[in-house]
Amino acid sequence: MRRVVVTGLGAITPIGLNVDEFWNGIKESKLGFAEITKFDASEYKAHLAAEVKGFVGKEYMDFKAAKRMELFSQYAVAAAREALEDAGLDMAKEDPYRVGTAIGSGVGSLQAIEREYTKLVEKGPGRVNPIFVPLMISNMACGNVSIQFGLQGKTINDVTACATGTNSIGEAFRSIQHGEADVMVTGGTEGSVCPTAIAGFAALTALSSVDDPTKCSLPFDKNRSGFVLGEGAGVVVLEELEHAKARGAKIYAEVVGYGCSADAYHITSPLEDGAGAARAMTNAMDDAGVKPEEITYINAHGTGTHHNDLFETRAIKLAFGDHAKDIRINSTKSMIGHLLGAAGAVEFITCVKEIEEGYIHRTVGYETPDEEMDLNYCKDAYEEEVPYALSNSLGFGGHNASILIRRYEA
Repeated sequence: MRRVVVTGLGAITPIGLNVDEFWNGIKESKLGFAEITKFDASEYKAHLAAEVKGFVGKEYMDFKAAKRMELFSQYAVAAAREALEDAGLDMAKEDPYRVGTAIGSGVGSLQAIEREYTKLVEKGPGRVNPIFVPLMISNMACGNVSIQFGLQGKTINDVTACATGTNSIGEAFRSIQHGEADVMVTGGTEGSVCPTAIAGFAALTALSSVDDPTKCSLPFDKNRSGFVLGEGAGVVVLEELEHAKARGAKIYAEVVGYGCSADAYHITSPLEDGAGAARAMTNAMDDAGVKPEEITYINAHGTGTHHNDLFETRAIKLAFGDHAKDIRINSTKSMIGHLLGAAGAVEFITCVKEIEEGYIHRTVGYETPDEEMDLNYCKDAYEEEVPYALSNSLGFGGHNASILIRRYEA
């Protein structure tokens, strides 16, 4: 198998419009939660969201191109631009058919559906935007990144709900391993803070209705009350090792394992004993040839819902046995909320930065332990070497995905 390394990072998040801003916000325990500004949410059950602030699409791409993209696509293009520039990848020197794209979105543009359906009902079918469909469908983030940067290799769009970002990066990893590409621009994106999403997730009782930004997202805490909807994008450049070395690229970390499974249990709830998520973690470790006791850090899915946090804890115990108590476990969602299809990709970037700097961020807001949840959920930050980082993502429909990254060693 060909070795795969990370050479570029790009992010648009609720706490920063680039990787440096985002990472500094993480280290400062910055919270991205505030009252929803994109619409009047006063009559909704949830009033807070983790919105991206200050983003202007035309600052990242041609104005006309931005007009033909919904927000989730704009976020993806902006994050991809940063990742490609960070990687120093000069497409004029690359075979474009060996540079692929794997960027997913969990839902595409709910806003476009809301907007155009309103036109349909109020003004008739003749008033629907001629490019409504290509604005709305979830693969257009991937397609727009490919078009904007001339990436003509393998181009795929995984849609596995909240596991989308992790699956996208994992499938890109596989594509390079098996020789289908030398470089993959990959990640996840979402821009769905809108009435339909807030109403829908609230109807599922998945969203926190707490109005205090310091108490609304409490992964693993006994007082957790649901997740806070977030938005943004995470895009990374993955590259075959020898290709990266040949062009003198900076190498952040190495991707070494990828595992998936299905709960085959329920459309929204994880498997109660955690067996499905545990299998994804063990598959990733087996893929890498790594023993469970070598893992000292997990970036958990950690949404802040009752079922997810409890069942993910059970999964970690199943996968790691007695060693689970020695693992640092944190949730980036404690600061930026749940970015749905972008969550796993932004959390992957978090893992890469933690490996690079030897720093494990705390789960902000975590104070009160729950009886069965007795692991180390990082009430405090740790400054220590991170040889491996395991990142989990669990999606509606029973999708489980885990990806394993390690500190690069030549």
